[in-house]
Amino acid sequence: MRLILLMAKQRRNPRRAGCIIGMNARLTTNGALTTHSHPDRNRWLIAIGVLKLLKAMLFVSMGFGVIRLLHKDIADVLLKAVTALRFDPENRIVNVLLEKSALLSPHRLKEISFAIFLYAVLDAIEGTGLVLEKVWAEYFTLILTGSFLPWELYEIIRHVTVFKIVLTLLNLAVFIYLAHVVNEKVRARQQPSEPVLVKKDSGS
Repeated sequence: MRLILLMAKQRRNPRRAGCIIGMNARLTTNGALTTHSHPDRNRWLIAIGVLKLLKAMLFVSMGFGVIRLLHKDIADVLLKAVTALRFDPENRIVNVLLEKSALLSPHRLKEISFAIFLYAVLDAIEGTGLVLEKVWAEYFTLILTGSFLPWELYEIIRHVTVFKIVLTLLNLAVFIYLAHVVNEKVRARQQPSEPVLVKKDSGS
């Protein structure tokens, strides 16, 4: 009630007011007015969350695609795909893929599909939490992204591809940004907030 009266005074005569009352102001038990400015929605965190959700959808589709290959001749399926895409079947890369695919057993395909679905679940958890702006999601994504970086760097060293480099750089950028966001929030929590006192008008 007191806060409403103070805001009414501010509207009637702004020059006589001791301070400008913000939308997030509130009164403490001792009658002092404190302002708590809520940070704006972090669009970059939401964008990262949306990207994680898109990756989850991609991994789910890939997982079902791998399951569909169970009990099929993978080399034959790959050869038909190469022919449909009008690639040269005698190409060295195509031959390597055909040789590798011939070694994939149903048990190995099940392991691959399980790993893909696991990635999808993790991305879905990260993405949902970041889109909803949950603090735990920032720490969860930071820890997971940082834990995968050494493995991704090892994969680049073992076999360099443009896709691996781009993916690692994106994850590194996400890791650095999340580390910065978390560090800023920790520092903000450690700084005590000083209440803003409202000067009472002697004539009121």
